Amino acid sequence: MKEKGILREILSTSIFLLIVVFATYLLITFVAQRAVVRGSSMEPTLYGKDASNPEVVGDSLIVDKISYRFRDPQRFDIIVFNFQYNSKEDLIKRIIGLPGETVQIDADGNIYINGERLEEGYGKEVILDPGRAAEPITLGEGEYFVLGDNRNNSTDSRSASVGNVHESMIIGRAWLRIWPLSRFGILKHR
Repeated sequence: MKEKGILREILSTSIFLLIVVFATYLLITFVAQRAVVRGSSMEPTLYGKDASNPEVVGDSLIVDKISYRFRDPQRFDIIVFNFQYNSKEDLIKRIIGLPGETVQIDADGNIYINGERLEEGYGKEVILDPGRAAEPITLGEGEYFVLGDNRNNSTDSRSASVGNVHESMIIGRAWLRIWPLSRFGILKHR
């Protein structure tokens, strides 16, 4: 009799653990996931882990993976996306150009969208190298132009290695900073 009780308890616990694992998988796959900022490309908005200084802890974020199922990404959203040349590396940048727009950066570091200067205050400093955006870049359907907030220390859409970010590469919108606790809070995108 005791054996049946023990077996029933083991089966019950196993089923419970299986349900928890499955629910966690669904949550991470479709709703939200954690991301850690690496490098300084999004400073001063987000701070990254510094390989040369182990005392510097990178911001940990919760990425909202569900919003973009109901609406398109917006200008100035901070997104997390797959780096096209390294499937194990995700990048975090700010959307500047939207599908169908033409983006250009002049020699003075001004950003132009469809020929009109973009008024924004996210850049840490004046852009010194417009990269491939020195010439007009027209975004195709589902393509976005992204920049890091630390404009002179960011590999972003100005570089051919990143290029235009297709919506299929976007994991989600950076939503909440959970670590360090001193900077805990919902991220401001606009």
